[in-house]
Amino acid sequence: MSQLPPPVRTARPAAEQNGNSQQFAFRPASKAGRKARLSIQGMSGSGKTWTGLSIAHGLSEGRRFAVIDTEKGAAGLYSGIGGIQFDSCPMDRYDPRDLIRVLDAAAQAGYPTVFVDSLSHFWKGTDGTLDQVEKASSRYGGNKFAGWKDGTPLQNDMVAAILAYPGHVVCSMRSYTEWVLEGGKPQRVGTRPEQRKGIEYEFDVAVAMDLENTLEVLKSRCPDLHRKVIKRPVGARDIAAPLLAWLNANPEQPTEQ
Repeated sequence: MSQLPPPVRTARPAAEQNGNSQQFAFRPASKAGRKARLSIQGMSGSGKTWTGLSIAHGLSEGRRFAVIDTEKGAAGLYSGIGGIQFDSCPMDRYDPRDLIRVLDAAAQAGYPTVFVDSLSHFWKGTDGTLDQVEKASSRYGGNKFAGWKDGTPLQNDMVAAILAYPGHVVCSMRSYTEWVLEGGKPQRVGTRPEQRKGIEYEFDVAVAMDLENTLEVLKSRCPDLHRKVIKRPVGARDIAAPLLAWLNANPEQPTEQ
């Protein structure tokens, strides 16, 4: 019996081999159109609200901006100081889905910048993420681990809405407080922000403030702000100005060989 020759294998186009690979396209990297995402963390009295307002004012380049106020109108006490003008939306319940809705309302109104003061409330305040997990866990026999099945998507959707806002976003966050001995005397110091662990990595710039109103840049994708330490900062000048300059700078074009 004669042996049949092996079947002939023809090469398929790369697009067929890789399924939907045609939908993936590479293009020159650019920060054109990128908007600022900045977080400020610190203890009560460190100057988060005033500094955040000043930064938002600088980022807005003189235009009115929006404040999502969870601090019982605290931001309004600074209205008009230094020419800062803004519109405020007070909130007393902090369901992450409500932050998504109010961000959408701010986008529809065309605000160039939104200042969320503070994002911590949407984590551990009334109806915040932790409350949502607690409520969900009751539906799973008190199993908090199961409750995160509902809580995690709410948290993730809220963060996605912050990142997707068509303008600049500044968020303040309270810091957890610890007591340490300095020079033999107990001192309050702020630690990580009161939000889900790692939240600061979602922002382009993350800063911390202490009770002496000193600002330290913890993380920055803007080279001019990297590891800066600024005593009593003027947010519009010291933070917003270099941040805008970096965002608006035209990238160098490669030289043809």
